[in-house]
Amino acid sequence: MSTSRRTFLQQTLLVGSGLLGWPSLEALARKPWAPPSERLNVGVIGCNGMGWTNLRAHLGVPEVEALALCDVDARVLQRRANELEQLRGRAPRVFSDYRRLLEDPDLDLVIIATPDHWHCRMLVDAVEAGKHVYVEKPLANSIAECQAMEAAVRRTGRIVQVGQWQRSGPHYAQAVALVRSGALGRIRLVKAWAYQGWMKPIPVQPDGDPPPGVDYRLWLGPAPLRPFNPNRFHFNFRWFWDYAGGLMTDWGVHELDIALWAMHAEAPRTVQASGGKLGYPDDASETPDTLQALFAYDTFTLLWEHATGIDGGNYGRSEGIAFIGNNGTLVVNRDGWELLPETDLKDGRRVYRMEAMPRQTRQGDYLAFHVQNFIEAIKANDPTRLACDVHAGAVAAVNAHLGNIAYRTGRMLRWDAARKQILDDPEAQAYVRPTYHNGWTFPEG
Repeated sequence: MSTSRRTFLQQTLLVGSGLLGWPSLEALARKPWAPPSERLNVGVIGCNGMGWTNLRAHLGVPEVEALALCDVDARVLQRRANELEQLRGRAPRVFSDYRRLLEDPDLDLVIIATPDHWHCRMLVDAVEAGKHVYVEKPLANSIAECQAMEAAVRRTGRIVQVGQWQRSGPHYAQAVALVRSGALGRIRLVKAWAYQGWMKPIPVQPDGDPPPGVDYRLWLGPAPLRPFNPNRFHFNFRWFWDYAGGLMTDWGVHELDIALWAMHAEAPRTVQASGGKLGYPDDASETPDTLQALFAYDTFTLLWEHATGIDGGNYGRSEGIAFIGNNGTLVVNRDGWELLPETDLKDGRRVYRMEAMPRQTRQGDYLAFHVQNFIEAIKANDPTRLACDVHAGAVAAVNAHLGNIAYRTGRMLRWDAARKQILDDPEAQAYVRPTYHNGWTFPEG
């Protein structure tokens, strides 16, 4: 290996070396109030799981303060309001309807951490109300919603960060830099996967009444009207098509995002998929527990795999991305990355085609970095500083949705990136744009 190439590989290890820490609850409780002139007031829409996690990360930034919480579940709302008051010594404003929260003139930014089917309508309303937005991944529950959200952000000029926080991880930046350096040689295949052994079958449960204090009609929003079922509520909404896209959009957007970022790619030419409810055919979920999706781009192919209930992923890792080049393979996941060089037989011995490197490990709290990046972009009023802007979020989500549509139709899809549509397949194209229900209207661009 040349000295210049070796120097480059060493220098990639220094990318993103500045580390931050996520403060403890005790530290958040002691954090002084910033002067009003410097304060950025945040409101949270959907504060049960990731909404609360994201809020804690935002409160780790000195000038951010939590002003308001919104949730359709009164029990969740009260619990989080009490916890926030204990942390900061001030009771937050509370809302059950996000539209009332967005009317608050004191809010500078909002966190959207609702089920996926709500992301689009809420984000468009938020940016039109003048708020900056941190929105959970996947960006939206359909391709057309991604397009509408991009248009709204362009129209309003608001700063929007998508919660694909792996983008803010130093070791991911190192891996991407190495992939782009050419050291791996021509990359012919990228693999991305998520094997989730902790996910067990969801037992079938009967329909019933919503829990006390839950505004179920508002929770449904633009989704089809259905009887309440506990399997479709809170965390498990992910496994039902009305509200989300299963592991393909839940984990897939994280891993596809890194893969496409490193490969300078956005739109596939074709997509095909195979899988089903093969591990747990009789459980209550709708989305596939086992899936393989093959995406063809101009210079490489990408293979996505997921499975629930087992951890036997590629290269001994339950999740990750592998960039397979002529000189070697780079494997990266949330724990770190490493190189697996190819070899040639020369004079009876094996010779590496590229220099091996020690495994590089995770460095710091990447959600904290991601939130810090968002706040810095707001303060500079510069969306180009964002680690994962709305377009990057849309690229990952559109690819993931195409994988799901290929699975649901059972056919190979041809995607026209310029016209943003699936070619010559009306049934598949019908999945691109959702029908809104219960009096809610699709936010046209």
